[in-house]
Amino acid sequence: MSDAAQPTAAEVRAAAEAVKTALDRHLAAVERRTGEDDPAVYEAFNQLAAAAEAYDELLYDRYDEVTPFEIPAAEDSLPPYAGPEEPNALSVLIRRDYAVAEPQRLLAQAQRVESADYDGPVGADTRASGTIHGALGLLFGEFEPDEIASRHKEFGLEEGDSTLWVLAAEEPAEPGEWLETPFEQLDPQRVVCRFDVSSVFDDDLDDIDEPRRITAIERIEDIEDVEDVEDIDEVEDDVEDDLDADLDEDGDDNLEPLDADRVDR
Repeated sequence: MSDAAQPTAAEVRAAAEAVKTALDRHLAAVERRTGEDDPAVYEAFNQLAAAAEAYDELLYDRYDEVTPFEIPAAEDSLPPYAGPEEPNALSVLIRRDYAVAEPQRLLAQAQRVESADYDGPVGADTRASGTIHGALGLLFGEFEPDEIASRHKEFGLEEGDSTLWVLAAEEPAEPGEWLETPFEQLDPQRVVCRFDVSSVFDDDLDDIDEPRRITAIERIEDIEDVEDVEDIDEVEDDVEDDLDADLDEDGDDNLEPLDADRVDR
């Protein structure tokens, strides 16, 4: 970036002041919040995120420095839930991205599917399975999306990001009502929950040296309904005593004497 295009020191200072103002507004909105999903808090959060991002960019452009904190961008968050408190219906929206990693494998699988209903030679270019888009249509028409997700490597596909959104509704839609435009009425404020899967999240695991294994004994501590368990060590001791007792009951009566010749071997 040329010196002429760089922001001035005054612009950077003004951006810093904007962050301070946004911080005060956000804190004030939090202190006055009327509920868990207060729109005022959500708006103040977005303003703070925008101000911090603008300041960070100007600071870097002017001084080649960055801030030591990171605020998620507004578009990365869902707005406060504004759907019905007791939904009578729901819609589940799923998106899964794939890359066609092995086109020949994809075509071969589609040809196998098509050959079941086709009397001509397998692999003819005139058939739908002779093209990538035709093969995809055949496979997704033959297999359920969940089956393709679990067997994607067999079909020459490579998984990308995926997301699942659960939207609340007042009443179920009439049959055929939304089929022409199934994705145009997405209202983020009706999202009850969402689940995202992406390789970018793998970076969060780099700092973990070894995954922690949760045993059955450890999980007892997390069950609120379990009563009369004062010491988890007592549970382990009881399990060991029961095992010893079972062994004693079976004991020597069920043991066959060792053959001396077999011992010598």
